[in-house]
Amino acid sequence: MVERETTARTTDRPPVADERPPDDDPNTLTNAVVGAVVSVVGAPLLPFAAIGGGGVAGYLQGTDLREGAKVGAVSGAIATVPAFVLAWAVAGFLFIGMDPFLALTSLFAAFLFVLVAGYLVGAGALGGALGAYLRNEL
Repeated sequence: MVERETTARTTDRPPVADERPPDDDPNTLTNAVVGAVVSVVGAPLLPFAAIGGGGVAGYLQGTDLREGAKVGAVSGAIATVPAFVLAWAVAGFLFIGMDPFLALTSLFAAFLFVLVAGYLVGAGALGGALGAYLRNEL
């Protein structure tokens, strides 16, 4: 039997998805929900909480950069719903007293949703990739 040469770094890292036993798969949805909760709770305190939430999800997923980015993006998508409701409430409060037609139209709502979703999914994917990278390196 021929032994594979490995370095200390490759033996200390968590196994990638292909090397793990089938019953050892991380639960992507659970990790994404945990990351979304971190994003929503941290949003009032940190300006880039979506990156932190995606990072937590990617770290918990812990496989490779691609899987980390995927779970981070799912985390951002889950966090979009409460973030959109909050952004809608803030926009409604700021536009109070304006002409109702201009204040909260369906077009404005669609634009606001796309803006919030794009930011949270993109930042979550970035954070997820960073979290998976840190898990593999530390």
